[in-house]
Amino acid sequence: MKTCLIVDDSRVIRKVSRHILETLGFAVEEAENGQEGLNKCLESMPDVVLLDWNMPVMTGIEFIVQLRQRDGGDKPKVVFCTTENDVAHIREAISAGADEYVMKPFDHETLQIKLQLVGMA
Repeated sequence: MKTCLIVDDSRVIRKVSRHILETLGFAVEEAENGQEGLNKCLESMPDVVLLDWNMPVMTGIEFIVQLRQRDGGDKPKVVFCTTENDVAHIREAISAGADEYVMKPFDHETLQIKLQLVGMA
């Protein structure tokens, strides 16, 4: 079973994302900030990370930069999920190591398409 770590400070987004991912056959873990997410990745690297941009403690960009520097940190597919939709933000996310980008709010179909694009659905 594929694994996904949802890193988002919004409990509602985590709950909605978990529901979608579980219907797609993923085992899901959650973290409410980048530091907690990074710690979970170091314990057990997921197949996919659904990553929020703006979070307390450690932002999504800080998380992905640190993740990609760790052993095995190049393996997970990272999909940024955010309300930031300008080209500069998208470029920054991809430059930092993101594989795909999805705008909030998103639905089942949109998330499934993004996961297909990174080879995970």
